[in-house]
Amino acid sequence: MDRDDERESLRRRVYGADHEHPDPRPDRRYAELVGGPLDGLLLDITGWTRGEAATGVVLPTELGRFGPGGRAMYDPRPGNPARWDWTGDTP
Repeated sequence: MDRDDERESLRRRVYGADHEHPDPRPDRRYAELVGGPLDGLLLDITGWTRGEAATGVVLPTELGRFGPGGRAMYDPRPGNPARWDWTGDTP
């Protein structure tokens, strides 16, 4: 399986969720990650304050530019906080 196949298999799944139950739940609030190595995954932001959600995140991933140990950075999209745009990878 190449990286594109691996990314496609992750779509509409929740980042960091248990492998047994990766699907979104109706009682949770999610932001969709757009672009970059985690494109299409959902980030569970249930319980986050507006301030926490406004700062963006740095998420560990092996799929990014730096491979194992790397992280992908995402920031909320201005005017559409339900979608978070990739801003780059970091080691």
